[in-house]
Amino acid sequence: MTSRLNPYLSFSGNAKQALEFYQQALGGTLDLNTYGGSGAEAPPGYADKIMHGMLETPSGFTLMAADNPPGTELTPGNGFAVSLSGDDAGELRGYWDKLTDGSTVSVPLEKQMWGDVFGMCTDRFGITWMVNITERS
Repeated sequence: MTSRLNPYLSFSGNAKQALEFYQQALGGTLDLNTYGGSGAEAPPGYADKIMHGMLETPSGFTLMAADNPPGTELTPGNGFAVSLSGDDAGELRGYWDKLTDGSTVSVPLEKQMWGDVFGMCTDRFGITWMVNITERS
């Protein structure tokens, strides 16, 4: 396997719902491992929480996530964004349309001063997404 860079998202008890939402939006295969399924005794109330989840999409995207372990603080979306970029406008617009369901759009998906089509939203789970469609010259 080659090295890869991918975002790893932390959630406060709703990682499963978030990853299922991202799977609906981006497609792909979702692998979920719970604290209770790890073979060790799960912390109280964590048996069904996600210890590690990974979404691998047909476009080659990998997104990993987990529910924060007990006793750790979570500030969702603070200083973090997931960027989807490329030149397949149809594919990227499709992702945008699905990711913006229930989101707050801070930058509408439209042509920007640098020549590309760009948009930014914060989804219903507090994660900021940026979509950049490279315009061919």
